[in-house]
Amino acid sequence: MNPARRVTFARAVLLLGVVALGLWLLSVEFAVVGAGGSAADPAARSPDAWRTREWRREVDRHAAVLRRHLADGMLAASSVAVCLGGAQEALALRELGVVGAVAVARKRSPPLAVAGNGRRLPFPDSSVDFVFAGRALDNTKRQADLASEAARIMKPDGHGHLVVLTSGASDAYSLRSLQALLPSLRLLRSRVINGADGSTLRELVFRKHADVSTTSRSSSNGNNSAGNCTNRDHKLEIIGLAEPLIQEEPAKPWITLKRNIKNIRYLPALADIGFKRRYVYIDIGARSYGSSIGSWFRKQYPKQNHTFEVFAIEADPAFHADYARRKGVTLLPYAAWVRNETLSFEINDGPGKTVHSDVRKPNGRGMGRIRPAAGAMNGVSSCEVRRIPAFDLAEWLKRTVSEQDYVVMKMDVEGTEFDLIPRMIGTGAICLVDELFLECHYNRWQRCCPGERSPKYSNTYGECLDLFTSLRNSGVLVHQWW
Repeated sequence: MNPARRVTFARAVLLLGVVALGLWLLSVEFAVVGAGGSAADPAARSPDAWRTREWRREVDRHAAVLRRHLADGMLAASSVAVCLGGAQEALALRELGVVGAVAVARKRSPPLAVAGNGRRLPFPDSSVDFVFAGRALDNTKRQADLASEAARIMKPDGHGHLVVLTSGASDAYSLRSLQALLPSLRLLRSRVINGADGSTLRELVFRKHADVSTTSRSSSNGNNSAGNCTNRDHKLEIIGLAEPLIQEEPAKPWITLKRNIKNIRYLPALADIGFKRRYVYIDIGARSYGSSIGSWFRKQYPKQNHTFEVFAIEADPAFHADYARRKGVTLLPYAAWVRNETLSFEINDGPGKTVHSDVRKPNGRGMGRIRPAAGAMNGVSSCEVRRIPAFDLAEWLKRTVSEQDYVVMKMDVEGTEFDLIPRMIGTGAICLVDELFLECHYNRWQRCCPGERSPKYSNTYGECLDLFTSLRNSGVLVHQWW
């Protein structure tokens, strides 16, 4: 073959190769467009699930939500953007021009998703401009961890933004609970949008300010100003929906107060309690496990599918053995009081069955009362007086729980409520209690003796009513208990 023909043949082969490559690229382009993407679409090089029609619809829905934040200047092409809800969100951002957007998933799926979890996001502190949480907070059981991590990676001083979509936060209580999980962030704006399933969602936009290490600690310990909790206003809205207090002293209190339990409007029936770090139940004057923890709280209290830590505070040693085999219950074998000291504690034995010559089953025991050092209380003697250790309830509460926790308390302390409640209000510890079930003890009419009042207590029903009123004014949803 002469040189001229050899060159012509080489050119023909090269031309055929170029045509073949062009046809192949064109076929790829048609395939991608048919799936709803583009040749530069990261999903085109990713798992098959990323190229389904439903996946594509999710991308478009997220893009519709995120487009506004680009228009508002919260996002730019150069923004470091992280999505916590899924790879669809990252692709939506990339298609809107935020080229470096990535999602966090359990498994690494390049080019859209990096490996990580809600307890540790794989990004340095203060390194991210924009965090799109989507529905991630609604879908995790570790909301406090995820919220903390989202805040950690955001840039401070107004440069970092967080967008949350939630089916909750529709009332002041749940919104404040969510804000408490993000103490270094400030709510910038809120709007209502439609969810993919036709439901209503709330979009919340937060901005991160300079880190203030004391923010969480100061808010978690309430407020030291009596009756003026920092979180009071959002609770007053809930209290306005509660059952009214019984204003007139009942002639037959043992019947009236027992019937009143049917009127109780529990806090979880009035608001979403989902945005909390922990769920805690404190039973003060718990007696045996079955007295209220097992028979009422665990069976009847509406928990919204949350698991509660339980603290049983009971000074009478006759009940202590009952808690040795109870899982999930921490026994505090002391008396709740206004300071740490040793007290005289009176125990009135009832008709309990004798187990040994000097031991009775506790089912017949009367509730103990704290006695003054001078001796018996007015008009009442007791069968037994013991010296027992007492602790400062208000200070213990402030060390044990925070505003980020959901705290339910039952208090049956045989008149000591008139010491404990003012102390808790004065120290701000009362601000940490979300819902309180209080049995107030007063010189009620006796069942046995018509026209006669019990000499066991000196306080009046009016003083009990004042106590309940002061609690509700302090922002505590308190119920008259029995």
